[in-house]
Amino acid sequence: MNTTGSVKEKEKGHAFLSKLGKKVLRPGGRELTEKLIATMEISSNDAVIEFAPGLGKSAALLIEKNPKSYIGIDIDQAAIEKLNHKLGKSNVEFMYGNASHTSLKENSAERILAEAVLTMHADHRKREMLREAHRILKVNGIIGLHELGIVPENIDEETKAEMTRDLAEISHVNARPLTETEWRNLLEMEGFKVLKIMTNEMKLLEVKRLLADEGIFGALKIGFKVMTHPNAKHRMLMMRKVFRKYSQNMRGIAITAQKIN
Repeated sequence: MNTTGSVKEKEKGHAFLSKLGKKVLRPGGRELTEKLIATMEISSNDAVIEFAPGLGKSAALLIEKNPKSYIGIDIDQAAIEKLNHKLGKSNVEFMYGNASHTSLKENSAERILAEAVLTMHADHRKREMLREAHRILKVNGIIGLHELGIVPENIDEETKAEMTRDLAEISHVNARPLTETEWRNLLEMEGFKVLKIMTNEMKLLEVKRLLADEGIFGALKIGFKVMTHPNAKHRMLMMRKVFRKYSQNMRGIAITAQKIN
């Protein structure tokens, strides 16, 4: 690909979509992100942390809330530099770090946002990130998650395993979505009380969602790149095929939870 860089066979799904110009990479779309941030009730007295801000779409929404401070933690140094140039100011900073082991002080934040981060890891890694969030948050602090959920609750294990394998194959990451109950249990095990759960359809690559998330110009730009680069078109179609295959079993899920101890 010329303007988007070459499509690597094993390139991670989110990196591939970013090269095409996709800016909103959350399973429930921009709509669910906005609802989640609203339920976090961020005030001017809050220190806000975001795990893996990526392209900075949610970071911009958080900064619009005028928090006392904002820190975005990411492992992509190039992304950090771009975001610091674009959004950085006296109380806004993007820095290198791993969501499992940040250098942030204990009990130093009132709010943490993590979107499409935990899903991409095995359960023990999910717990590590939640423990780090718990360490950073003050008591009664709020974490907001926007992840990939599985429905129904009683989904048979064969379908669940097949879906997980197919998602891993097309995204080239160890994607491990959970049911609502599994997400709730995971948070409660790590010292959080779930406050609210919201869901939205997982239609990341459908035209209607693309228009809602990226706008007309952004959607057209993505469409042009896909249609003019055969390798990108093939992979996009394969990803959409898997998403449609499991459309009745996947949801974007947003959860707000409070640190209780």
